[in-house]
Amino acid sequence: MTASPTTDPAANVTGVMVTLVTAVFGYSLMQTVVVPTLGLLTRELETTRTWSAWILSAFLLSSAVLTPLLGRLGDLYGKRQVMIGVLVAYAAGMAGAAMAQNIGQLIAARVVQGAALAVVPLSMAILREALPRERLPFAMGLVSGVVGAGAGFGLVVGGLMADHLSWRYLFVLGALLAVVSLLMVTRWVPASRHTASGGLDLPGAALLAAGLVAVLLALTQGPSWGWTSGWVLGLFALGVLLLGGLMVVERARKDALIDVGELTDPPMLVTHAAALLFGAGSYFFYLTMPLFAQQQPGADGAGFGTSVTVAGLLLLPGMLAIIPAGMAVGRITSVLGPRWPLAGGFLLFTTGAVLIAMAHTARWEHLVFYGIVGAGSGLVMGALPKLIADIVPLTRTGTANGINNISRTVGSVIGSQLAAAVIVSSTSGRAVGVPDSAFTTLFWLSAAVAVIGAAISPFAVRRKAPAAAVSATPQDA
Repeated sequence: MTASPTTDPAANVTGVMVTLVTAVFGYSLMQTVVVPTLGLLTRELETTRTWSAWILSAFLLSSAVLTPLLGRLGDLYGKRQVMIGVLVAYAAGMAGAAMAQNIGQLIAARVVQGAALAVVPLSMAILREALPRERLPFAMGLVSGVVGAGAGFGLVVGGLMADHLSWRYLFVLGALLAVVSLLMVTRWVPASRHTASGGLDLPGAALLAAGLVAVLLALTQGPSWGWTSGWVLGLFALGVLLLGGLMVVERARKDALIDVGELTDPPMLVTHAAALLFGAGSYFFYLTMPLFAQQQPGADGAGFGTSVTVAGLLLLPGMLAIIPAGMAVGRITSVLGPRWPLAGGFLLFTTGAVLIAMAHTARWEHLVFYGIVGAGSGLVMGALPKLIADIVPLTRTGTANGINNISRTVGSVIGSQLAAAVIVSSTSGRAVGVPDSAFTTLFWLSAAVAVIGAAISPFAVRRKAPAAAVSATPQDA
């Protein structure tokens, strides 16, 4: 292993881990912190629910488009340099949002903030390069767990600020976290020792961006435009054509952004499919449980009538369970083998979802059963980057993790839109409230998605790691 450029390797490793945990936590916290405040933002900015929904949609679209490109830039020119640029853009986007005077300015700021999703794949690439192999599963599991836990804390923090402070403080907090992370990266993260050859694949990046925008725009606008409308069907068709064209173009390029052979390799394909399924299943809970908690109790027992803050706190045990579960991935792998963390995570997720589908009219049921879901989520989130590290060469770690994060983002959009469709259809003709049957249906859907994830998980592991991936580990550098 090539020594890190520091006189104290142990301190450097610790500094790197603390820095990346801080950066990822800042991103994941702000990913969901606006969710509890959408109603407030609609009123404060004097806009419509359709436009306020773009506060989330613009962020997701921007993240999906920018993440693979930024991951590739990190592989080519150095993860540290690109991470610094991402955090500068993220801080600027947060500052812009804090000062926004209308919905258009806020949406534009959220587009800039979307670059921050690249922090996650860049962190995984930095960990793989900077840490000894024996510490890598623990570190990847910790960082992955922080992604999930931070998203949960975002719901709580967003609720607290929505109840007691101005919404602008949400983005002030985000800007401060970005600046702190930026300072830590410049101090603790070493320059990259491994970079990919070739150049930036601009045609591939343009086709990927356009294809993803078309598909995600169709998914986000489907409920309001109508799933069978010409615009939605046309966007889906355009997205398929553009992504199909991307595959053709990338096969002919030596410096392709998307390695088609790598993407269609069965273990990698299953890993991305697992990320998509996990994203969908997670968002069923993110959107359904706070809505259930805040709704006034009805005749069928659906609702607790809590504040936004308490609704977020009911998710807290599950979010806290994510971190230790993610950190346990390395130990589970060494004892039971590489198949079990991902499969076991989906099975735990399924168990929690089934229990909460069967019993969810008491607060303790939400706390305990979602805690099981959280533990399963931690195993899944910790297993995915570890599986990718076992498949791809070191110089493609950022790009491959970027594609995996896109898969989870697409799954999140699918999950949120399916949840919205179930809720809208169930409330048609009702004067007030969402019936318990709608919540039960969504909990069962999340269980079904997790069952599929568990079924495909064994195929995410290659029987024997390719020589390219093995030879590119830090120990052999």
